[in-house]
Amino acid sequence: MGGITRRALFAGSAVGAAGALLPTAGPAAAKPRTAGASYRAAYHFTVPGQWKNDPQRPVWIDGEYHYYYLHNADYLAGEIGTAWRLATSRDLVSFTDRGIAVPKDTTPNGDVWSGSAVVDSGDTAGFGAGAVVVLATMSPHDGPADQAQYLYYSTDGGRTFAPHGTDPVLPNPGVRDFRDPKVIRDEERGRWVMTLAENDKVGFYHSTDLRSWTYVSGFVRQGIGVLECPDLFRIRAADGTVKWVLGVSANGKGAGLPNTYAYWTGTFDGTAFTADAAEPQWLDHGWDWYGAVTFEKHAADGTVDEATRYAIGWLNNWDYAHITPTIDSDGFNGTDSIVREVTLKRGSDGTYHLASRPVAALDRYVTRTVRLGDLAVEGTRLLDHRGTAYEVSCEITWDALAGAGLQLRRSPDGVRHIDAGIHRDYAFLNRRPSVSPDMTGRFQESRSPFDPARRAVRLRILVDRTSVEMFVDDGRYTHSSAVFPYLVDTGLALFTTEGRAVFRDVVIREFTV
Repeated sequence: MGGITRRALFAGSAVGAAGALLPTAGPAAAKPRTAGASYRAAYHFTVPGQWKNDPQRPVWIDGEYHYYYLHNADYLAGEIGTAWRLATSRDLVSFTDRGIAVPKDTTPNGDVWSGSAVVDSGDTAGFGAGAVVVLATMSPHDGPADQAQYLYYSTDGGRTFAPHGTDPVLPNPGVRDFRDPKVIRDEERGRWVMTLAENDKVGFYHSTDLRSWTYVSGFVRQGIGVLECPDLFRIRAADGTVKWVLGVSANGKGAGLPNTYAYWTGTFDGTAFTADAAEPQWLDHGWDWYGAVTFEKHAADGTVDEATRYAIGWLNNWDYAHITPTIDSDGFNGTDSIVREVTLKRGSDGTYHLASRPVAALDRYVTRTVRLGDLAVEGTRLLDHRGTAYEVSCEITWDALAGAGLQLRRSPDGVRHIDAGIHRDYAFLNRRPSVSPDMTGRFQESRSPFDPARRAVRLRILVDRTSVEMFVDDGRYTHSSAVFPYLVDTGLALFTTEGRAVFRDVVIREFTV
């Protein structure tokens, strides 16, 4: 995805009838909050200031993850263009800002868009063993057929990068949308493999030295918008089955599909990817998990876990990317999802899918646990808990009802809230009764499949000041959405419709990071 970031002309916001943000004369009238209160996430990664969008796949260097992301330090001044900023982490919950790693506007090619970093341990590129090499898209004249891939390299452990000349290592052959290179090492064949987003195609390329690339095959998928930020990895299921996964960020809203991370399981022979099925699955069914990347899970000694992969996504959507109260309250726009652990599971129908759970290290940051046990509910039951950032988990069981779930970030009068749960044959996350960035009112409730015959569902929900992430049935389906509840909306309630349910083992956890 490109790095162009123009700020929308909204001075403030207010809640409309559908719960959408609407322009107003100024920010003061729009956001009732306590003086000095902050909308900055309590336990999710946020940019220190100004703007961020696409995550770049983190790499493991010297015992810690190097997380790069697109950053625009000139956002509030109205200037466009992104650099790569770096944060490091040992546990993927707590991050340390390291400043700009790949600068913008230091060559005639301008700013730096999405791509990927690799550690060249074998010195294939000639910058020295262990050099960190970045392949990224740049667009010197800011045209759709002007996008090409450029190389930067680092000899200080990935902290700072220099350009390898000003010419592209992979020029644009004259096609529209030619971006977001993702590079992996094919040790078996002694070469590098690149996946590249090419409008409705993912192109595959080979290289032995990271400097020159040869096209070898393509994977085409139409009907889900322009494909962006491709991803390719190998993963092993608990039953020993190994699958390759091809992922892309895609906009399927026009076809009634998510606007997040589409993926296919299949096989990869080093040159071409063959999908198990024509239709993609989706790693998130919410409105705001875009530009997502997956990356290797390393043990402390550097060994890679073949059965688990990490993932992180941008908690935003290009349809309303510049509408956020964090600009007025804290001077930044850019929040990420919690890092997830992703595993490969075999379904009851014999097919394979990816399942997600919050990174295990989050458990180390729990500062308070409230165990409410089993609670019977018919109608609405208000809980004695207040908060703007927490996790709530439970299993809901029933004999007969139309729906059940939780009201999150509930206003004192009960009018505003975010609803999460199940209704008949789907699970849902509905931000309509609260403050939503979607001004159209069309994208308020996200849905994923659910079998009502089971009469039980497990929910784990991460609530933060501007987001909700719901994990359904051990992460078989997830929903991530940006929400901007008033900071005075701190209530929590359980509800059912047309029946009675028992919310079993209700646990609330709070975190300090």
